[in-house]
Amino acid sequence: MRAHSSTQQSPKTSDKKVVIIGLDGVPYSLLKHYTELKAMPHLHEIVSAGNLLPMNSSLPEVSSVAWTSFMTGKNPAEHGVFGFMEIDRNTYEYIFPNFLSLKAQTFWEVLGLPTVAVNIPQTYPAKPFNGIMVSGFVAIDFQKAVYPKRVYEYLKSIDYRLDVQSELALKDPEAFFKSMFYTFEKRTEALKHIYRNDEWRIFIGTITETDRLHHFFFDSARGGKYHDVFIRFYQMLDDFLWEMFQASQKDNALFLTCSDHGFTTIQTEVYANRYLIEQGMLTLSGKNDLCGITSDSYAFCLDPARIYIHLKDRYARGRVDIGEYNSLREKIKYLFESLRYEGKRTVQKVYFKEDIFSGGYFDDAPDLYILAEPGFDMKSSVKKESIFGHSHFRGAHTYHDAHLFISDDVTGDITSDLTIEKIAPIVTKYLST
Repeated sequence: MRAHSSTQQSPKTSDKKVVIIGLDGVPYSLLKHYTELKAMPHLHEIVSAGNLLPMNSSLPEVSSVAWTSFMTGKNPAEHGVFGFMEIDRNTYEYIFPNFLSLKAQTFWEVLGLPTVAVNIPQTYPAKPFNGIMVSGFVAIDFQKAVYPKRVYEYLKSIDYRLDVQSELALKDPEAFFKSMFYTFEKRTEALKHIYRNDEWRIFIGTITETDRLHHFFFDSARGGKYHDVFIRFYQMLDDFLWEMFQASQKDNALFLTCSDHGFTTIQTEVYANRYLIEQGMLTLSGKNDLCGITSDSYAFCLDPARIYIHLKDRYARGRVDIGEYNSLREKIKYLFESLRYEGKRTVQKVYFKEDIFSGGYFDDAPDLYILAEPGFDMKSSVKKESIFGHSHFRGAHTYHDAHLFISDDVTGDITSDLTIEKIAPIVTKYLST
């Protein structure tokens, strides 16, 4: 069947609604695997009512950038968010962009339609607007994470949780799983309540418990010590998706699910700043993080794999002349493309900024971006003593293998090169015509 088949009357533009359930870090391939296992029987039925498509993330393929691209339909150089952190060009101290740093409007602000937006990462602090917002990661203050206040009072009354207690994953996995299931229970309870009791034309609810489970235990996603936890969680997710899908069909709403990136198991972490140090490209004086960068440094990395050239006219202690810029980028590109781990390539591709970024904030973009091969988790830590290593993480993001499900064939020819920033134009076009 089709969600809006010829036997159903299509809603008028003024009555159209859209329901989007974000599934943070849920790969297309894993959903296919679980439907084939019959672990998600409802999803199997949902998928038969529309199109489940593989999708690419943003570059960088991190939640802050990807969900901002989802919200705006814009390239990072248009919306101004390139990662979870930046550095001050004078002090080299970390800066943490938030929702107020956004340089572009969300698609629901552009449309001016009443909207519910719950738990989308990079939406803290919540801003007053025509609807309801409950901020997602990173949300620090519960009250500042919710608009309007009446919704805060409701969420507080049900013991809503902003996030899983991720710090438990390493020291007490069973306590982590308990926190994850409880947070998911409260998240979905709130989403269903708001869906039923508030007026909206656009409803967006994001599940981030998936991302937390994947980061710490993705090696159990298809088998292993905690595979039963994955199956139990995805069965609960399946039930929730079914409830929301049925409700959306009753309301004659377009129904979508999407993820912000894919996931894969980690062969090894790769510490880009350590590599730059060993190649004579980066020197640190011993101060915290990048605050100790010296005037001898040519380049540095910010998470996940953003390389910035230490230009004289851009950074307080910069040493690189603009005339050296292109040749230095070529050298760094060669260094990373040549990096091997046990004989394997660690880098899929190194992009120059002009290859992937365009917009009014192009100057703020990283000078190079390193897309790692799946299984190699690129990180910017300056405290590591070797290029390769392992931590408590068992899962890493991928650019490929995100997913989009859409309950009606309204994507047109956009599916040939589907990325997360194309969801906003799809939804906008649907609601506007």
